[in-house]
Amino acid sequence: MPVEHGEKFERESVIDVGRLMMVSARTAPKSGGQDDILVSLVYGEEKDRLAVEMEKLAGERGEKWVRDASNVKNSDAVVLIGVRGTKSMGLSCGACGYPTCEAFNKAEKKLGGDFRGPLCQFKVLDLGIALSSAVKTASLLNVDNRIMYRIGAAAMRLKMLPEADVIMGIPLSARGKNIYFDR
Repeated sequence: MPVEHGEKFERESVIDVGRLMMVSARTAPKSGGQDDILVSLVYGEEKDRLAVEMEKLAGERGEKWVRDASNVKNSDAVVLIGVRGTKSMGLSCGACGYPTCEAFNKAEKKLGGDFRGPLCQFKVLDLGIALSSAVKTASLLNVDNRIMYRIGAAAMRLKMLPEADVIMGIPLSARGKNIYFDR
């Protein structure tokens, strides 16, 4: 009978949980039934590349970027969840800051500090719901996680989800102690 030792098996299981989190994000409710959510799972060398990009950004933005980069390095995987948010729902609600969806759709879409905008607020809500569904799955399966803005900003720079206008990252870990708790 084969023997599986903890650390290798735990890391592989975390990657499996990341895949289930992507399913949770995909099947989360969407405004108007329009799915503009994008997901990916990053591990291995690509995860390390993400951490290096975060360290580069630390030079411009401060020590919290180094702290979060360290969390990514020490994680087993990262789930990226993004949204295409620069197209309207056609409701003309004004939440985006434009009086009509027609005006919003005509507005120049451009990269700001980290993300592209302006954004349809319904698409931003969809991103939040997808993130919540994903972290719920991780929590139910006892995988430590935390939603991080800084991961998403680095992922945007690396074009890890090229169609996304906004990305958030969720690092995943299975250790004896939650590595995202005492930050």
